Amino acid sequence: MPFVSIRLAGTASKQQKAEIVADVTRSLVERLGKNPAAVQIVIEEVSTENYGAGGQLIADRDAPTSQPRGDAHAEPGQ
Repeated sequence: MPFVSIRLAGTASKQQKAEIVADVTRSLVERLGKNPAAVQIVIEEVSTENYGAGGQLIADRDAPTSQPRGDAHAEPGQ
């Protein structure tokens, strides 16, 4: 009995998760000959505030910056 655990940083819609489950199940049936009724899949959504990479929280890495980069309207010397 295949058991697949998927962790996502952030969230996905119910429709997206249903499509992931269908795709993964189909892949195991086609590639390994597994019975689709035996395939179990768990999708865990991990808050980006609870997940880090490269020494930084994903929430901080992906947060919009407060100052636009390369502002063409900035006064010279600012």
